[in-house]
Amino acid sequence: MSVSSVLSPSSIVVRPKVTTSEPATAAKKLRFGVVLALVSNVLFGVLYLYSHWLAPLSGTQVFLWRMVAMWFGLVGLLAVTQNFGQLKAFLMGLNKQQWVLLLLPTPILASQLWLFMWAPINGQAVNTAMGYFLFPLMMVLIGCVVFKETLNRLQWAAIIVAAAGVGLQFWLAGSVSWATAWVCLTYPIYYGLRRWQGVPALMGLFVDLSVIAPIALGFLLWQNSSISIVMGSMTIGLLVIGLGMISALAMQTNLKASQVLPMNTFGMLSYLEPALMFLLSIFVLHEAVNGTMIASFALIWVGVLLMIVNAIRASKKSHSTAICD
Repeated sequence: MSVSSVLSPSSIVVRPKVTTSEPATAAKKLRFGVVLALVSNVLFGVLYLYSHWLAPLSGTQVFLWRMVAMWFGLVGLLAVTQNFGQLKAFLMGLNKQQWVLLLLPTPILASQLWLFMWAPINGQAVNTAMGYFLFPLMMVLIGCVVFKETLNRLQWAAIIVAAAGVGLQFWLAGSVSWATAWVCLTYPIYYGLRRWQGVPALMGLFVDLSVIAPIALGFLLWQNSSISIVMGSMTIGLLVIGLGMISALAMQTNLKASQVLPMNTFGMLSYLEPALMFLLSIFVLHEAVNGTMIASFALIWVGVLLMIVNAIRASKKSHSTAICD
């Protein structure tokens, strides 16, 4: 069903009276989505350090291992949640056109996952974090333009302040890093397409990895030096296993949150991940930052705080509505 048909006058007229449980259910769904988003952001923060922990493997080699390990981790997650039947039904119900649309954003995900593992050990950690700061802003714009989500004054103020931070970065630095641009311009396309297609989070991720993982395995077998490193160290081997498990759980909770929450709420909560990435880049990876970056991030964080205040107010309003009803 399209957004326009849901919001048409006729559909509002015939809609049955709201039951007392609906506001409470909506508030519960919102809280569940927020928890999923928080968990995924923390897990992504852990994953951001993996390339650092898995030295002497290169960032690209860590990415290849992650794809293979993540596929097995996802299979394990499907087994635990007993979703293989749902996966089979989903895949069998696709026609040729739907298969094409399903696979269309897969290269975007592959490139983003590569950059995520490559950047921390190649001097692009802060720039990539900047891209993830911009990504939620783009998600909010997609939510407004494509999915017709509305914003209140506080949300508009948050977006304007965050956009000012980005503008300051561009004006003072004179350019935006390619890593920054790639994250903020292509990742929203992936999430937007998945939401528009209505693909279940776990199903879509499994299809993506089923395409990416065999290619990654082929590269690992072709460059067998990293296999020798992993097989020759129990610590690195265990870290690779953990890489797959954490990756599968992080992506699944993130994609699920993107489908449970309104697009603008999910987009703004996603600022927590780049905040962790930024802090880890400075205090763990020891990347240098200048005054321009600090000023830009300060403005963006003001926008983030405004969105947090808005989310708290919305949650309290939903809760009070449920009690009154």
